[in-house]
Amino acid sequence: MLLNNQNKNYESFGFRFKGEHQKKIVGIDSIGWDEVTSPSYDWDGMKRSEVGRCVFQYTLAGQGIIQVGEKEYSLTAGQAFLVKIPSQHRYFFPSNGDHWEFIHITLYGNEAQKIFDFINVNIGHIITFSPESEPIKLLLNIFEKAVGKKITDSYQASAFGYSFLMELNRFVQNIGSPAEQWPESISKAVLFAQKNYNNPIGLDDMVEASGLSKYHFTRLFHGTISMTPLKYLTKIRMDKAIELLRQSNLPIEEIADQVGYSNGNYFSKVFHKKIGMSPGQFRQSKHTVPVNHIVID
Repeated sequence: MLLNNQNKNYESFGFRFKGEHQKKIVGIDSIGWDEVTSPSYDWDGMKRSEVGRCVFQYTLAGQGIIQVGEKEYSLTAGQAFLVKIPSQHRYFFPSNGDHWEFIHITLYGNEAQKIFDFINVNIGHIITFSPESEPIKLLLNIFEKAVGKKITDSYQASAFGYSFLMELNRFVQNIGSPAEQWPESISKAVLFAQKNYNNPIGLDDMVEASGLSKYHFTRLFHGTISMTPLKYLTKIRMDKAIELLRQSNLPIEEIADQVGYSNGNYFSKVFHKKIGMSPGQFRQSKHTVPVNHIVID
């Protein structure tokens, strides 16, 4: 089983690029994927030195608490909070908690301030997102870029930060009713797949990430996403393969490895079955409509 032997690689990255445009538009101060288990994790929004920062933190598993003004909220899987520094808030790990796993991004700049002000006033500080929502998928993609050392200058950081803000703004503008909160076990499995698709993971690893029995997991997963776990994993891998085929000149064998297939021939067979042409044909085709994502059955 991969999950037992795998280092989860909890990491955080800080960016200190020069460039006044970041303050005028948006810059990324930090991004990370973390898990805490100690009550020493405690942040008071009026006692921090990072003035002018905007924090978005999305709970992946476990539980945390945030106090905003006079109100206190329990944060569980699928819930994010949005706060500005400085402001009257405090988020912390409860003394009776087991663990709190989350992904977070801290932004700054005029646009970040404007959008966070709008959301906090009109929507609130707590929003529910599914792991398949565009803001969360983009946040995971930005984290992946940071892990791969692909955010190398202020322009890239600003572009990624602005893209995230726009997806966040689009999401909240379209909220007609509170988003359906997925079962935590399914969110954990989906996020595990999104983070580890480039490794040779399979159904058993997703089952273990969920904490459920295989039978219960497969039924609940399909009922939540209308897709089997393996089809979902294949969809992620095909989307990533399409991105690499369109945006890089990497050999097919290397692309196969980067999307979780140890064998280039097997990857090509799966790709052909799902997309209707070989990876090479897809890359070279001049007469098909360009796509970034594939709907598969």
